Amino acid sequence: MARWDIFCSVVDNYGDIGVTWRLARQLVAEQGHAVRLWVDELPAFVRLCPGASSDADCQYHAGVEVRRWSQPFPSVEPADVVIEAFACQLPMTYIEAMSGDAVKRLWLNLEYLSAEDWVAGCHALPSPQAGGLQKFFFFPGFTQGTGGLLRETDLLARRRAFLADPMAQQAFLEGLGVVRDPGARLVSLFAYENAGLANWLDAMAGDSRATQLLVPQGKVLVDLQRWLGEPQLIPGDQRRCGRLHVQVLPFVAQDDYDRLLWCCDLNAVRGEDSFVRAQWAGRPLLWHIYPQDEDAHWDKLEAFLALYCVDLSPRAAAAQAELWRAWNAGRGMNDAWPEALECWPELSEHAERWCVRQAAQADLATALEQFYRNWLSYAA
Repeated sequence: MARWDIFCSVVDNYGDIGVTWRLARQLVAEQGHAVRLWVDELPAFVRLCPGASSDADCQYHAGVEVRRWSQPFPSVEPADVVIEAFACQLPMTYIEAMSGDAVKRLWLNLEYLSAEDWVAGCHALPSPQAGGLQKFFFFPGFTQGTGGLLRETDLLARRRAFLADPMAQQAFLEGLGVVRDPGARLVSLFAYENAGLANWLDAMAGDSRATQLLVPQGKVLVDLQRWLGEPQLIPGDQRRCGRLHVQVLPFVAQDDYDRLLWCCDLNAVRGEDSFVRAQWAGRPLLWHIYPQDEDAHWDKLEAFLALYCVDLSPRAAAAQAELWRAWNAGRGMNDAWPEALECWPELSEHAERWCVRQAAQADLATALEQFYRNWLSYAA
């Protein structure tokens, strides 16, 4: 059993901690390692892990030792494997401790997910550091030659069992206060603020088929409130406008969010963690990518679309791409949405095929474990 330290600096509420918390749990449960997860914003962690404390310097959940990343940083012995997630900077005292003895430690920079072509060429490259240390860049990805995607070994089996049990689905939704409208399309919405939401809501409200929109607490509520003319929406609130039924949900734990995605016909997601989980749901998805300086996020969006749409018919590929572009541009959803609905059967089948294809590759935790074992053999 090796000791792993994962460092997480919370930048955007839940994406960074969402990925690192899932990874930490999987390394404990499936790889048998001892994992410390260092978090600088514990309140964000508490939202994902009900029962956790936002005040404790040290606490244990799902076998993971969760530590407050405080200043000054406590004096601790570095782990055998050290992961700085998403280019966060390790405490200088920790780096000094790594270089201050003769113990060989694997230092990894776990990068953001991207489908861009250059990722495979940069994956696992070393970077010499001061004090004789060496750091490796580890890139998650969708193709061979990358680190794969976060996925628990039994995830798809759990999803299949859940979807084969209508009573389990009903009980889960009712636990969130949701009663399905007969015949309605069920859609989840988790996004950043988006000026294009009003267009999309207008399109759904005027659609020939009813839509039941489930909106967990998050940033997009501000735009929803504006469209509804409401000063504030809280979990449990429901509104109907034409063929659209809107319901606000509480922020849910990660496992419950997975089940929510499995229940829905379409999942609008954001960032990285929910984006990956929506792909494992095998349902059509709508991705709100995190905006970057100089519009660098558009390259990442187009790279994924090029990869994701390769097996679609020309019309379905165009509909998929235009829907995502409109959503991320914040305009044109009233035109893109009806065209996507025309291609819905193909988009639905494709989402499941994509899920199965990605699951045929090694998952991120397994890839990290294999890299560590290979490194041990080389270091010896």
